[in-house]
Amino acid sequence: MIKNDDPRIQKYLTPYKYGKPVLEASGEVGAFDEQSVDIPFVFEHNGQFYMLYTGYDGKGYQSALATSDDLLHWKHKGVIMARGDENSDRWDKVGAAATWIIKDSNNIYDTPGLRKVDGKYWLVYHSYPSVGYEAGPAEIGLAWCEDEELMEWHRLDEPVFSWKDGADWEKGGLYKACIIEHEGTWYMFYNAKDTQKRWIEQTGVAFSKDLMHWERCEKNPILKITPAPYWNSRFLSDPYILRDGDLWLNFFFGYDGKDFKHAQEGLALSDNLIDWEKVEQPILTNGEEGAVDAGHAHKASIFYHKETDTLYHFYCATRPSKEGDKSVIYGCEFRSIAVAANKPFDK
Repeated sequence: MIKNDDPRIQKYLTPYKYGKPVLEASGEVGAFDEQSVDIPFVFEHNGQFYMLYTGYDGKGYQSALATSDDLLHWKHKGVIMARGDENSDRWDKVGAAATWIIKDSNNIYDTPGLRKVDGKYWLVYHSYPSVGYEAGPAEIGLAWCEDEELMEWHRLDEPVFSWKDGADWEKGGLYKACIIEHEGTWYMFYNAKDTQKRWIEQTGVAFSKDLMHWERCEKNPILKITPAPYWNSRFLSDPYILRDGDLWLNFFFGYDGKDFKHAQEGLALSDNLIDWEKVEQPILTNGEEGAVDAGHAHKASIFYHKETDTLYHFYCATRPSKEGDKSVIYGCEFRSIAVAANKPFDK
């Protein structure tokens, strides 16, 4: 494994935390984000900063957009992937957790924007079959949009990727996916879980020429957990793939849940997108007691701002709930979107 003081990774580290949420759930009864917000994906579009994120209302995920002028103060724009009709026979009627929109560059030092494929923007999401928090084995679908306001998304009728076709390590269902293009091939990185009661999550990749038909890598899972006792001995999840020259980067989160009770952000490096070497310890840890991320610091979205030469690391932060919180999930946890950077924030 790569040591945390390895010179190769120092420029990717973001040790300075903003220290407070940049986006919170509304907590409003009946709202899509009544209980929490989660899974940020930050990009620039038509001169505006955008965040794709999910909300949870006690029944399932729905997905929305927020906008910002400074990357620190965000305003909800609208729900773009809402719950369907409960009487529908659609596979994704319970909700949709949108995790990625195809970007115009894989380069970590390009400000991330969106790319049209066949005249459309493409979004990837996953959906669980039953009502409740991540209830049942999820499948992965695609939606497309031609609207420059990014508010009108059209879902394909069926999933494009399913646990039903997978190996034992993914039979419990699929989670976050990210899609990149490299040398004429689409790569979809995703994490999945097995069917054990105390399940394990690991990361795989599949390939496609048309975004619709996918073939799994024979080496899956390409990023495996590290055997206990270790901070990623149960989950190695939620890939976010970037490139720096000939080096590929995967910002992921790891979790043990036993000896190490906090989900934390990790990094792995590769020269071919298939064979990965992990950095030994987390690159972004959970905070101290009372901090916005005292519980977990996980689910990365990386954003480079050229004008200020700032690398931002957005993530989902959790802490025990307390009196005055607008929203609570599980009856005991406060979730929000937080951010860290490679340089101190102006207070």
